[in-house]
Amino acid sequence: MLKLCRRFLPLLALLTTFVVIACQTTPEASSGVVRVGSKDFTEQLILGEMYAIALEEAGFSVERNLNLGGTPVAQAALENAEIDLYPEYTGTGLLTVLKQPVSSDQQAVYDTVSQQYQQKFNLVWLEPAPMNNTQALAMTRPASQQLGITTISEMAAQASDLIMIGPPEFEVREDGLPGLKQAYGDFELEAYKAVDAGLRYQGLVDGEADVAVAFATDGEISAFDLVLLEDDQNLFPPYQVAPVVRQEALEANPEIADVLNRLAPLLTDETMQQLNYQVSGEGQEPAEVARQFLAQAGVLGS
Repeated sequence: MLKLCRRFLPLLALLTTFVVIACQTTPEASSGVVRVGSKDFTEQLILGEMYAIALEEAGFSVERNLNLGGTPVAQAALENAEIDLYPEYTGTGLLTVLKQPVSSDQQAVYDTVSQQYQQKFNLVWLEPAPMNNTQALAMTRPASQQLGITTISEMAAQASDLIMIGPPEFEVREDGLPGLKQAYGDFELEAYKAVDAGLRYQGLVDGEADVAVAFATDGEISAFDLVLLEDDQNLFPPYQVAPVVRQEALEANPEIADVLNRLAPLLTDETMQQLNYQVSGEGQEPAEVARQFLAQAGVLGS
């Protein structure tokens, strides 16, 4: 009986070792799959595909969880380890997620979100792109020239004769009309025309309004040759985009940072406007637009 027990002791020790290793290995780390998410609008779908394709090119297995919804949904998915990363904007992180005061200092905003995401959520901001998808106000070039309006201050001075078109939430957002009135004087528009976000630019071009609420990387800006008014009082915070990644995913796969950081310098306002319009204006698929761009940029092998 004693010999039998001694015979089974090495096997028991070996099984115990296997159990300990299995308990210490997370499903995410053992699978080697990187789960990429995105929010539910054109630019996010392009960026999500861009991240996924670049990671696949580097040898990662990628699971796409794109088109998740708005910021709260994407943030919750990241915190709950349902995804490993997604593209986020510094201004959104500052205002929507962290509920911090508005700031127009790009570096200060990035430093704040980077530090507080790490402390609060154990999430890491990788390097931000030059592109800045900040809120803006746009006019057609003829109207801008005719009225002599190139800055928001000049728009505010003529506001009583101007109709602005934009999404309903801009009327109540801290960095929307209330913020504009605080920064540029308590002006009154002739009217504010609240429409679905997808109808803003067509309404502006068709003459239904004089000024449209815009985002700086919208494809329609370059396609319709619109003028973005200078935010001369620095109201709007910066909205640089960067991958936000779970710390655990980075520890399991450190190369994720190298792959995605190499994409950051490629993403300028002008580039993103063109890519967005290929989807929103020309009807191309986000995945194909992302792949073509990465191929032309030399990110993908021949």
